[in-house]
Amino acid sequence: MSPHPDLKPRSIGCAVVTASDTRTPQTDRSGQLIQELLQAQGHRIEAYQIVKDEPEQILEQVQMLCDRLNIEVLIFNGGTGIAPRDTTYDALAGILEKTLPGFGEIFRYLSYQEIGSRAIASRTVAGIYRQRLIFSLPGSSNAVKLAIDKLILPELIHLVTQVRGSSF
Repeated sequence: MSPHPDLKPRSIGCAVVTASDTRTPQTDRSGQLIQELLQAQGHRIEAYQIVKDEPEQILEQVQMLCDRLNIEVLIFNGGTGIAPRDTTYDALAGILEKTLPGFGEIFRYLSYQEIGSRAIASRTVAGIYRQRLIFSLPGSSNAVKLAIDKLILPELIHLVTQVRGSSF
């Protein structure tokens, strides 16, 4: 099943943020993959950052990126599990003005089909903050590919149009 086609295909300005205490631009395969998949569909990478999985640094990054008019979507990866250092979900979920519960629900369902019951540990979330879509994905490349290919890319233009209105 595929969604209705968007009337006006357009390039969306995206920011990619990896939350990790250990990754570098050279070792950040998931962050690189997000960028590649978005660009392959004609979207623009307006910012790319790696931040420590610290709530203050994550929130500072969100504020800075939302101040930029050319950024419509923020995609985070990493920090969505239940380990003590996984704080990305907690930081982002606390600021979302609206949530997209279906994103996490469908992601976990699709993950379950691939990895089984371990999918219950994923705290993947999506929502809206300051008229920007925010997606928070696990740090694994397989999870990133699943979320981008199956959920984000098919709906990205439609969701941005809904959030920001047709004038953007």
